[in-house]
Amino acid sequence: MASLVSHLRLSVLLLSVSLGNSASLQENFVQCLNLNSDRTFPFNPLIYTPKSPSFTSVLDSSGKNQRLLVPSTPKPKFIFTPTRDSHVQAAVICSKKLGIHLRVLSGGHDFEGVSYVSEIESPFIVVDLIKLRDINVDIKSNTAWVQAGATNGELYYRIYEKSSLHGFPAGTCTSLGIGGHITGGAYGSMVRKYGLGADNVLDAKIVDANGRILDRKAMGEDLFWAIRGGGGGSFGILLWWKVKLVPVPPTVTVFTVKKTLEQGATKLLHRWQEVAPFLDENLFIRVRIQRAQSTVTTSYEGLFLGGARKLLKIMKTSFPELGVTRKDCMETSWIKSVLYIAGFPSGTPPEVLLKGKPIAKFFFKGKSDFVRKPIPETGLEGLRQRLLVEDSPLILWSPYGGRMNQFSESDTPFPYRNGTLFISLYISLWQEGEKNVAKHIDWIGNLHNYMGAYVPSFPRGQYVNYRDLDLGINTKNNTGNIQESAWGYRYFKNNFDRLVKIKTKVDPQNVFRHEQSIPPLPK
Repeated sequence: MASLVSHLRLSVLLLSVSLGNSASLQENFVQCLNLNSDRTFPFNPLIYTPKSPSFTSVLDSSGKNQRLLVPSTPKPKFIFTPTRDSHVQAAVICSKKLGIHLRVLSGGHDFEGVSYVSEIESPFIVVDLIKLRDINVDIKSNTAWVQAGATNGELYYRIYEKSSLHGFPAGTCTSLGIGGHITGGAYGSMVRKYGLGADNVLDAKIVDANGRILDRKAMGEDLFWAIRGGGGGSFGILLWWKVKLVPVPPTVTVFTVKKTLEQGATKLLHRWQEVAPFLDENLFIRVRIQRAQSTVTTSYEGLFLGGARKLLKIMKTSFPELGVTRKDCMETSWIKSVLYIAGFPSGTPPEVLLKGKPIAKFFFKGKSDFVRKPIPETGLEGLRQRLLVEDSPLILWSPYGGRMNQFSESDTPFPYRNGTLFISLYISLWQEGEKNVAKHIDWIGNLHNYMGAYVPSFPRGQYVNYRDLDLGINTKNNTGNIQESAWGYRYFKNNFDRLVKIKTKVDPQNVFRHEQSIPPLPK
């Protein structure tokens, strides 16, 4: 035993001397990775520094919001792209030993870029899970193990490869990284039938603050609860999800019906609020509201888990005002409905889902609301007027109800369940070269303020996956000052208190932190 202790002390001494004499942080990190890996590995090809020719392209390809990738935003010292779970373990251990802050990136759709930009701490590194994207589907047990770097689209495709009668109820955006997506909840076009993606998770594997890989049994039910809706980047690095596959019929029906204001869109939009959350749970109808030149258009995009004949009967009885006809309806398979709702052109083969990366990227700012009472027509008219003065606004209304009403607020950290009519997403988009970015930021802030009259207060809810740093940041992250975390109640309501207690237990040193990470209680 004495010889073992002496050996360990010598190893630590050699490591500290080695790190002290190394020429760069990258070299220190690589040396540390090899000392904390089960075998020697050529780590340098997995690391991209600002001097690497491909650094900018790697960062740009992973981050999706161009607003946060401009030259003036802080950049990581380097990007580490692990290829094994053990590499992620070593990265956590080494970031602690070297005293360098890490951010974790699984998909990059992060609205405020906290997975690849640090405005409050420097230096920092990014651990990009883009090379960890294995998916193992087991139809016999109706489950799949999915690595965190895989996208929604890749998961949907791998399920489709094995069965046309199975799916998974996550987001409609196919390029979302599944790792971070589910940590916030994950809703999509089957949310009314099967709930959130987080509601359909059976197990998980994470790297904790001590560099250990924990599954559900090892982490315990408190931490397992926290990671299924408590937001990413607070409790550990998510490596794998074990998800429960859900049944889908051989034939589903999709449709899109567009209306302009001149066609009575305001009254119809008001009626949608009264109807959509209470329709047959197999039917999901979201509304896309956009400016089109001098008018505002509303597009009603529907998915029905069944055939057109049954859909038309439901619509005739429950929502005849929309005027859906047989010509509007397209019967198809579930996997092709994924492509339809994601906006791919007609005839696009499902294999496009394996590309992972989004086709287009934008500069944008987003906010959200959870609506519990229909917005009156006068409120909708004010919304229309505000849309007409912005260049490229987008509002998406997605109905809840159905299965979502069967969950209590505390079943997962995501609290917006029973009684929520729909989630409202507001986005302002602009193109590269825009000289007056502040105009768009101000517009969406003013729009969100306007909508405050029509949504609940105390707290006014927002969706953690549509993160909004306007709600405040943890400026004293390393001390865990929860007095500066009012945003926590906006995202999680009273679940925030439980999340703080779990954080204090599993990561008291606040290893996993960002501008809006769950803070531990002060020591």
